Amino acid sequence: MIAVAPAFGLRLEWVNDESMCLGHPRVPSLEGYDALLVRSRSYTRGGLIATLAEAAAIRTLNTARAIGICQNKAALRTVLRSADIPVVDFRLVLSRGDFERCLTELPLPLVLKPVFGGMGRRVTLLRHADTAPSVYDYVEDLGHAFEQACLVEPYLGDTSVRCLVVGDEVLGAVEFTGDAGDWRSNAALGARARPAAHDPDLRKILGGVVSALGPGVHGVDLFRTPDGYVVNEVNHAPGFRALASATGVDVPSAVARFLREVLA
Repeated sequence: MIAVAPAFGLRLEWVNDESMCLGHPRVPSLEGYDALLVRSRSYTRGGLIATLAEAAAIRTLNTARAIGICQNKAALRTVLRSADIPVVDFRLVLSRGDFERCLTELPLPLVLKPVFGGMGRRVTLLRHADTAPSVYDYVEDLGHAFEQACLVEPYLGDTSVRCLVVGDEVLGAVEFTGDAGDWRSNAALGARARPAAHDPDLRKILGGVVSALGPGVHGVDLFRTPDGYVVNEVNHAPGFRALASATGVDVPSAVARFLREVLA
C-alpha cells in the first residue's frame, strides 16, 4: 500500500503502534497526518489507538466504533443480528455453569472460541460430550477473565467464505478449506483458498455489514448453510495475501483509492 500510494496522490508512512504515546489533544506522533489507517492486529492496541486518534481530530479507518465491535465477537454478532443480518448461532460462556448449559441447548459437534482473539488461535472443536468438560478445564486455568470469555457455537464444517470489502465495494471472495490435519478454515493456519462467486445473496449481506459498521476495510467471514449465508466474524485489519493470490485482485490499489475518496 505504501508503494502504490503515490499513484493516487497520497503519501503513506508506517507508524509503529508501540511508540505513538497518544493521549494529548495535539499528538506529536501524528502531527501532519490527515488520517490513520489502523492495521494493528492487537486486540487492545487497535481500538485504543483509534479512540485516542479520533479524540485528537485524526480521521481513522476503520473507525474506533467499528474496531471495537469487530474485536468483540459477542458484540459483533449482536449488532449484526439487530440489523437483521444472519449470524452464526452462539451462546456466551463466562463460567462452567454456562458451558454445561450450552451442551444441553446445542447439539454436538460444537466450537469453543474466545470472544477476543483471532487467527484461529484457541478455537477448539468439541465432538464428544464426555471430553468437553476436560477441554473447559484449560479455559478455567487461563489467568484473566478477558481470556476466559468464550462463545460456543454449532460446528458448520471446515469450509468458510472470506470476502474483502473496501468502502462499499466487494473486492473479492474466496473459499477457505482447512488444511489436511486441521479442520480450521483460517488462512493464517494454512487453509487452502480458491475463488468464490459474489452472488446476490452474499452481496446483500455484505451491504448490510457495511451499513451496520460504516464504510472501511473489512474482512467478512461467512459460512454457507442450507438456509443461506451466515456471518461468522468481521476483521477490522484483514490480511489479504491469500485472497489476492487466489483472485488476482489488486488490494493495495483499492485501499489507496478508497483513502483518496475519504480524504477528498
